[in-house]
Amino acid sequence: MEIPILDVKDVRKHFKEVKAVDGVNFTVGTGEFIALLGPNGAGKTTTVEMIEGIQQPTSGEINILGLNWHTNESKLRRLISLSLQETRFIDKLRVRETVRLFASFYNLPDARVDEVIEIVDLVEKKKSYVQNLSGGQRQKLALAIALLNNAPLLLLDEPTTGLDPTARREIWNILMDLKKNQKTSLILTTHYMEEAEFLCDRIIIMDKGKILAQGTLDELLSANNSKEIIAFSTFDHIPDNFFCGDGIVKLIWDDKTNSGKLIVRNIIEQLPLFLSKVKDAGIKLTQLECRKLTLDDLFISMTGKHLGD
Repeated sequence: MEIPILDVKDVRKHFKEVKAVDGVNFTVGTGEFIALLGPNGAGKTTTVEMIEGIQQPTSGEINILGLNWHTNESKLRRLISLSLQETRFIDKLRVRETVRLFASFYNLPDARVDEVIEIVDLVEKKKSYVQNLSGGQRQKLALAIALLNNAPLLLLDEPTTGLDPTARREIWNILMDLKKNQKTSLILTTHYMEEAEFLCDRIIIMDKGKILAQGTLDELLSANNSKEIIAFSTFDHIPDNFFCGDGIVKLIWDDKTNSGKLIVRNIIEQLPLFLSKVKDAGIKLTQLECRKLTLDDLFISMTGKHLGD
């Protein structure tokens, strides 16, 4: 049986009365891309920092290729690589000089420097000063540095936050090429649902320090395939208990936009009842949409929050 790249067993991290991470279990296989999703305060960053060895768990066990941080710290430093949401570089260094500096920490040859610069599509910018790079190019530079040592486990913390759609797609393409050509495993934290769907084999949804669900996109949606969405907007406020009864699972209401999502088991049965109740109450709808449950809907129904909240 193949040893997983990462094995997280009943890991907890408590700060006095705060349970930042509260009994988390998951594994990552060779070449597997995992998305870690959750609203702010869900425990994602703390979980990743314990995997990185920055923080120690209050209890539980984290093994990377069968090794733990207690007795194998020096080895594990070479088995992981990471790229943070915001990385500070020396503005007056050129791109190639920056990558070469980090390559020297691993005693890597110039050939590897040029290789990763090509992988992240910065060849035309290799002589440019860091201060002249765009936001997307800076993230490419950070990714190049993360890829230098061919680590089997790569951790990316919101690598495309703040980037325009074109720059974000370029980062996605680099990661997809990496997935095809190497056996690197990835843990990705992101605030973009479509990023998780596009890049990752499995998705882990966290909130309040716990894992609420994990699996492939199809598995997560199939587990809730009996649920459908009636999405609507109105000028009127809808109380929480306005829609209730058989076949209605939950109402998710947004006061800011005066819009709601009614999760039901069968649209064909519930839509006439919904429209009848709206009409009887004198509520005027400004928008109405019926559809299948999406990952975004599932996330909101589990956490009560949007991913960016």
